Amino acid sequence: MILDSISTGDIAALCRGSVFLATGGGGDPHVCQLLVERALTTRGPVALAAVETLPDDAWVIPIGEVGAPTVSLEQLPAGDEPVLALDRFERHTGRRASHLVSFEIGGANSVVPLLAASARGIPLVDGDGMGRALPEAQMMTFSIEGVAPTPAVAVDHLGNVVILETTDPVLYELQVRQLAVAMGGMIFTAEHAMTGREARRAIVPGTLSFAVALGRILLGGQGDAEQRLPELAAVFAGSQYGALRPLCTGKLSDLDRRTVGGFDVGELTIAPFDGSAAVTVALRNEYLLARRGEEVLASVPDLLTLLDLETAQPINAERLRYGQRVLLLGIGCPPHYRTAKALARVAPRCFGFDVDYTPLS
Repeated sequence: MILDSISTGDIAALCRGSVFLATGGGGDPHVCQLLVERALTTRGPVALAAVETLPDDAWVIPIGEVGAPTVSLEQLPAGDEPVLALDRFERHTGRRASHLVSFEIGGANSVVPLLAASARGIPLVDGDGMGRALPEAQMMTFSIEGVAPTPAVAVDHLGNVVILETTDPVLYELQVRQLAVAMGGMIFTAEHAMTGREARRAIVPGTLSFAVALGRILLGGQGDAEQRLPELAAVFAGSQYGALRPLCTGKLSDLDRRTVGGFDVGELTIAPFDGSAAVTVALRNEYLLARRGEEVLASVPDLLTLLDLETAQPINAERLRYGQRVLLLGIGCPPHYRTAKALARVAPRCFGFDVDYTPLS
């Protein structure tokens, strides 16, 4: 199913599907969902543009949140930050956006651009810069495909504005992350502007439509997570993701999570119900690597998703609680991340893990 617009009735499904794809990151979408539903009810649907239809001279602006997702549970957005970021970006560059696009199909960041698109009547591209969520700017497909990260405009919940200029994506990540820390832990940015020609190469296509379809399945079905597995596996088998594998079913027996340097970092432990050895999952905003002892079950850039065992609903990392009964899934990553140049930025060793990437089979 490919959508040509996003309306109020799609937002709940988009948010639920994007939390599934976010591998724990992207921020809890609840508040942004309410803001977007109100905006679309007032102004009507936002048009969606397929990546392959973008003209060469289109001017595509990615907009999203940067910071630690746990901060967003307390520092609530006003709702006008994405519009302010876009307005100041256009004023700084002297060029009007023809399209907007999401940083990542991850939680709140999947719907944040809709606030600006709705307010300004600008189409949103059906795609994103990750096909999942990842913690650092240089890991976006925009950057991997050579799109310059700046000029970038950052705004906070008080309306303060900062403009960044650098050609180095790693340096940009360091700068924008420290800026997020200094401005309260969460900011909104407009960055990685690209032409239509660049966008066709750099954007992971169709992910908004896929997230809506996935979210409708999650919202509409009945049964616990294990009962829903065949239905979910069938959806992914026909997608650019491919494999979906159950890795572990058990109880969350330990959780070490803290906010460090603008990230939520830590590790969670799952005690399997079958009595086998515990499974640990490392997180840095997102779930990154799952191990049973020394055995790696799955790792970034493949997706790790935690479902509530009773409801089959995905769990944001900031919503994890001791004693939760969960199903851990491994899911293949989009083709954009299976190339050598992408793995140079997103393989496990890029996160400090002393293991090589082995794709899910």
